[in-house]
Amino acid sequence: MAAKPKLYYFRGRGRMESIRWLLAAAGVEFEEEFLEKREQYEKLEKDGHLLFGQVPLVEMDGMMLTQTRAILSYLAAKYNLYGKDLKERLRIDMYVDGTLDLMTMIAQARFKSPEEKEENFALIVKKAKTRYLQVFEKILKDHGEDFLVGNKFSWADVQLIEAILMVEELSASVLSDFPLLKAFKTRLSDISTIKKFLQPGSQRKPPPDQHYVDVVRHILQF
Repeated sequence: MAAKPKLYYFRGRGRMESIRWLLAAAGVEFEEEFLEKREQYEKLEKDGHLLFGQVPLVEMDGMMLTQTRAILSYLAAKYNLYGKDLKERLRIDMYVDGTLDLMTMIAQARFKSPEEKEENFALIVKKAKTRYLQVFEKILKDHGEDFLVGNKFSWADVQLIEAILMVEELSASVLSDFPLLKAFKTRLSDISTIKKFLQPGSQRKPPPDQHYVDVVRHILQF
């Protein structure tokens, strides 16, 4: 039996969370090694596992995978969540890049001061409504299908529900003007693998707290 993928990252969301989501959505079990000390990170560097000196790091299929976008693309292709042809992959890539932009803004805001953080969150919610959510609402309206691309469950759908839930943590009513996205969220949440990942006790991580921020700052020294 093939070894489970092993994820090396901090005990929190960060750039690894989308990788956890994609593996979970594909029904793939994985193990995690949490970085809690600077020495762990330095050892990964010394052993030559961090190609550009960065995590996430995923060990699977006899390889040490780095760079978030490359890892996600590999997983999507491996587990048949990347469309049926180049045109579908292009659309998936465009939608994924949009949601990654939104999620990156939220993740980065967590590292700001309390005053800046609240101000940033308000701006992010506004931008989510005017730039991102309305785009996906229109996509669903225009093609009238259950999923974003080719009417088949894909990486783009996984990334979108992750982004929606992150924005809802900042504003619970953010989908009030987006009925198709609200239905999309309900539909996706009922897929067995996603439903399992959303249950308490799964490997899904909670929103970052100050302890997480402090650990990341200490290990990465910034």
